[in-house]
Amino acid sequence: MEEENGVELLQRYRRDRRVLLNFLLSGSLIKKVVMPPGAVSLDDVDLDQVSIDHVLSCAKKGGMLELSEAIRDYHDSAAFPATNNTGSTDEFFLVTDPDFSGSPPRRAPPSLPVYTPSPIMSSLSKSQSLHSTQNQELSVDDIDDFEDDDDNEEVDSIRVSRRLTNEANDLALSLPSFATGITDDDLRETAYEILLASAGAAGGLVVPQKEKKKDKKSRLMKKLARSKSDHVVSQSQRAPGLSGLLETMRVQLEISEAMDMRSRQGLLNALVGKVGKRMDTLLVPLELLSCISRTEFSDKKAYLRWQKRQLNMLEEGLINHPAVGFGESGRKANEFRILLLKIEESESLPSSSGELQRTECLRSLREIAVPLAERPVRGDLTGEVCHWADGYHLNVKLYEKLLFSVFDILDEGKLTEEVEEIHELLTSTWKILGISETMHYTCYAWVLFRQFVITGERGLLHHAIEQLKKIPLKEQRGQQERLQLKNLSSKVAVEEGFEDFTFLQSFLIPIQRWAAKRLGDYHLHFAEGSATMKEIVTVAMVTRRLLLEEPQFATQLAIVTDEDQIESYISSSIKNAFAGIAQDVDATADSTHEHPLASLAEETKKLLKKDSTLFLPILSQWDPRATAISASLIHKLYGNKLKPFLDGVEHLTEDAVSVFPAADSLEQYVMALITSTCEEEIVDEYWGWDPISPQQRHGSSIVEVYRIVEETVDQFFALKVPMRPGELNSLFRGIDNAFQVYTNHITDKLGKYSLSLTIKMPFYCNFF
Repeated sequence: MEEENGVELLQRYRRDRRVLLNFLLSGSLIKKVVMPPGAVSLDDVDLDQVSIDHVLSCAKKGGMLELSEAIRDYHDSAAFPATNNTGSTDEFFLVTDPDFSGSPPRRAPPSLPVYTPSPIMSSLSKSQSLHSTQNQELSVDDIDDFEDDDDNEEVDSIRVSRRLTNEANDLALSLPSFATGITDDDLRETAYEILLASAGAAGGLVVPQKEKKKDKKSRLMKKLARSKSDHVVSQSQRAPGLSGLLETMRVQLEISEAMDMRSRQGLLNALVGKVGKRMDTLLVPLELLSCISRTEFSDKKAYLRWQKRQLNMLEEGLINHPAVGFGESGRKANEFRILLLKIEESESLPSSSGELQRTECLRSLREIAVPLAERPVRGDLTGEVCHWADGYHLNVKLYEKLLFSVFDILDEGKLTEEVEEIHELLTSTWKILGISETMHYTCYAWVLFRQFVITGERGLLHHAIEQLKKIPLKEQRGQQERLQLKNLSSKVAVEEGFEDFTFLQSFLIPIQRWAAKRLGDYHLHFAEGSATMKEIVTVAMVTRRLLLEEPQFATQLAIVTDEDQIESYISSSIKNAFAGIAQDVDATADSTHEHPLASLAEETKKLLKKDSTLFLPILSQWDPRATAISASLIHKLYGNKLKPFLDGVEHLTEDAVSVFPAADSLEQYVMALITSTCEEEIVDEYWGWDPISPQQRHGSSIVEVYRIVEETVDQFFALKVPMRPGELNSLFRGIDNAFQVYTNHITDKLGKYSLSLTIKMPFYCNFF
């Protein structure tokens, strides 16, 4: 769950880091920039692997910057644990997981190297804003003079972002983790390679020509001058057709141009000599390993990480979570893992022997991997579809990364302009990833809902509800899709051990639980208003309807109706809100001159008014009894507080007497709410009474009135206080008024039908 929470912060950090590096390298702060071997321009350099400290140091010195040195410094520093530069020796970070590191070493630790922190450029001159349209020169001395008047607004936005990110803590897919340690970046880059292979199957994959830029300022820096309301690539600026859309996807997925060109060329080379072979039937990671060499990378460590990613994808897709068991070919799984290790080991051997071992291992790996990938899984014929990622959770994680490209990279709460075209393009990946219509709607609803939780944009919530409603029920799905979804299950580690989840459960249970948690305390989570509460209730009930069709979970939900579910939300939230009010009243009891029970009655009445005004109209759409349930529960909770006081009072002091008017005011308001929702029911009961029936001589409503009066009289005389004539007269007047109100209410509701209820004496009766 913590890994899921760090994704958004990591993406924001990487974008800010690239912006800073682009600004430094494209401006006049550095006299000369020397490209690494194999790179022609900055577009060929992976800026994620450039040390910012090294670049800033060169900027301070005013000397020449060699990017190969900056890349080397980045990788050297990555080998050490992270520090916070606070000077404290009580805090440290571990590179490895201590649970898997074994016992600590017995030898003495090595001496610490002398470390001189690199100068950090803390600010820029205000006149040299990134949005400035004037070509002004910046000196290194101007770096320390920058002040930003919008610091407070930026801090506030960061606080809101952190709060919304914390809201996503409870929202994580119920899918197994990857044993190979595949990261979010690995999934994103592999997803783009899958997209290229799908586009290549349609004949739309070409390798763009490199054009050396005359202007040092990159296109990314030019985009920074636009406002958030603008789109990443406008329709007029984007190249037409599939090539332009792929370029948009490259930008959305944050893929460098160098990686894009390598992947395109590798996939095209993989088809050479394979007549009649479609690109979407290729074993993509294996083909890229075979067609992309070390010389195409400017840095060896970057190549090793790229190779490790491809090997991990093969292992996760074909070995760790296969959709079809290996059976007699289980021995090949062990051989497969051995070959993967040998490919990694070949990089540590001399160049000649290492290349020979790598080539032989790739040939052997192909002999094992291709038959595994072409096993029939989804009812198709062998060879028509390449199942290089049988484990469906890897497929849906890759598809999830593709779906995240629908958001504007500069305004994550908005959909990009090309969202419809992106959807159409993503359908081409369904064949490779085994995505069906139901899976698409489910994944897309999850992506939209999660983005809503992070950004708080209600528009995304509306889109998520639309996708949830598009998910077909079981009887609406085709036979092949029902069979496919039935076979999609995963075993996830939980606190009690392991639990099996179907595909829909993996995606919908987190959404349903997130919504239920907020609705279970809606007075807290929707305290500022009910703007989004209606949509959240819809999300909870729609996901509940879909989960009712799933095994195991259905047995838990079937015994609870929609009305019962709404009642549980009301009960939980009312109890939490009342407990908070009671605690606040107790905390301020010493500073006020009012009796705590009187104050509690007033605050409880305010709670009920807010509940009936803001929340109950929404909940009543799903359960007409919502108002009566809320009012009766509040009446009971306050009664539990009031009863010990009534049992213990011995004299009607001024302090004790002050409780009764407040309690009576609360009770009158409670009864008014209940009466307003139940008045039609009372009339229906009257009409259902047969006045000449010997078994039912009285209407049930009048029986209830007599019961209430009887209980009131018993409770009155049970008070252990002296009774005066004034209190007795008040009791009698109250009873008389109750009967009058009931009688008037019944006769008013009868209206023109009152005459027809007059019992006429039969004509043959003899009164003498």
